[in-house]
Amino acid sequence: MHAEHPSEKAPASGRPTPDEAEGRSLHALVLPPGPAVARAVRDALGGDGPAVLPLSPALPATALRAALTSLRPTHLVDGDGMRALPGGLPVAPEISLVIATSGSTGTPKGVELSASALRASAEASLTALSARDGLPWLCCLPVDHISGLQVLVRAMVGGTEPIVHAGFSPQGVLRAVRAAGAAHVSLVPTQLRRLLALGADLSCFRTILLGGAAAPPGLIDEARTAGARVVTSYGSSETSGGCVYDGRPLYNVDLKVGDDGRIHVAGPTLFSGYRLRPDLTAAVREGPWFVTSDLGELTDTGLRVTGRADDVINTGGEKVVAAVCAATLARHPAVADIAVVGRPDPEWGERVVAVVVPADPASPPGLAELRAFAKRHLPAHAAPAELVLMPELPLLPNGKPDLRVLRQPS
Repeated sequence: MHAEHPSEKAPASGRPTPDEAEGRSLHALVLPPGPAVARAVRDALGGDGPAVLPLSPALPATALRAALTSLRPTHLVDGDGMRALPGGLPVAPEISLVIATSGSTGTPKGVELSASALRASAEASLTALSARDGLPWLCCLPVDHISGLQVLVRAMVGGTEPIVHAGFSPQGVLRAVRAAGAAHVSLVPTQLRRLLALGADLSCFRTILLGGAAAPPGLIDEARTAGARVVTSYGSSETSGGCVYDGRPLYNVDLKVGDDGRIHVAGPTLFSGYRLRPDLTAAVREGPWFVTSDLGELTDTGLRVTGRADDVINTGGEKVVAAVCAATLARHPAVADIAVVGRPDPEWGERVVAVVVPADPASPPGLAELRAFAKRHLPAHAAPAELVLMPELPLLPNGKPDLRVLRQPS
């Protein structure tokens, strides 16, 4: 699948400064979201400053040390100023940003992104959304994740100043949008659900770009009923953020699904490699293609993501795609939110566990009820063997369920 061409081409990439001919300094920014981070990103993409590695100031000291040790930036910028770091290594001149990512599982990696890749993504996004209207972008996602950082890039490429919020408050977001007249915003499903809980008129948003996790059944329809223009997004740090909107690839992005069911992506928005890990880079590249860890299929209506290859539960020799099971159980009227994970089992290897936020805490669903519901739509081995009730799912800063926490035995 290949995107149709818009009328405009992406501009050339940012230029390195003369003293970066053999490499470019990499500054780790341990700063709260705000003007300082936005300026650093602008300078990095324009070639007027060093490459940047945004890191959350909320990171525990041990996690921050681990990130600095593995990604080896040349400088650290925090509330105490800037200082050089021993053992730091520059990036290639064309690299502007490094995103520290581990998704929901695994060891963090440094995704290296060039200015040309980020600009190609932002240009294609603005065109697909008809967002070259001079209206501001609202950033209420973490800027150390590609979802929040790409909001800053879109604003820069579109010639507007972003409205940056540290953290997410439904009331604060609505006030900011109304004060600005109108705005484009990127949200994850949890944030959209919290806006809907206020009963707000969501027509105040020009665009809600929804990504980061699969939307529960009915959420998008509910948002559209409340006046929202919702566009779903699929992508990752390695694709410079969302590269598929409403199932269709952006300009110059190619898609295919491999024999193993994994989604492959090619095009100008791809990352340059994992920092200091050519082995990891080689493992996910097949010629021009980036081999994702996501499973999917191409249909008449576009790309349908069915789960993650590393999120398959092997129970008694049968494989269960956790996301498919979760999407099925999410349709049960007693389920408000859900995640499905595999937990160790001495007999079956892994057992299917449904972690459920009940729609009515006073009348939660039972395991037998959910198993019967699952069996009406899925093979019997995909029905949950265990039910865990929670008041809310633990989330990562990017809004995705924290699978590492959920996989731990109760």
